[in-house]
Amino acid sequence: MIETAGRPALVLASASPRRVDLLHQIGIAPGRIDPADIDETPLRDELPQVLAGRLAEQKARAVAERHPGNFVLAADTVVACGRRALPKAEDESTARKCLALLSGRRHRVLGGLCLIGPDGRIGRRLVTTTVTFKRLLPAEIESYLASGEWHGKAGGYAIQGRAARFVRALSGSYSNVVGLPLFETGSLLDGLGWRD
Repeated sequence: MIETAGRPALVLASASPRRVDLLHQIGIAPGRIDPADIDETPLRDELPQVLAGRLAEQKARAVAERHPGNFVLAADTVVACGRRALPKAEDESTARKCLALLSGRRHRVLGGLCLIGPDGRIGRRLVTTTVTFKRLLPAEIESYLASGEWHGKAGGYAIQGRAARFVRALSGSYSNVVGLPLFETGSLLDGLGWRD
């Protein structure tokens, strides 16, 4: 673990390269990356915003147990269409269904954040970004599926890649849609006393 002058390190509870890149963008390098391995299945009748917050906190708590005395940052991204949380697309069929559902509609990207400090204090944020897709032609959906970018992505798309051409409008944090709301992340770290 990388530590500076005996100060607590920042542990990122995620294996997402996007989240690491986003942290680097604002000059933050995690001392360690230790993904949480939790069950991400939504609870019965669980609203998308509750799901995002719950999963972020569960990830943070699971990893904090392995790294006492350090800062642990966890995040979860949920794509919601109405009251429905869309799955992470692990197969082409799921991605196709997600894209068809999002076509020509507005949806929300909910970013749950949880930071646990070395003293056990917990900071939480829920960030909502509204994204509007243009109406997608069947050929556009098939072309995007062929790119493979959708794999493992909430809602079946990655806004930082080819799907950017589908976005007609966006209101809120762009980095939240990529995977980590940077303004709120920085505020949480400052609030709990983390220093690079």
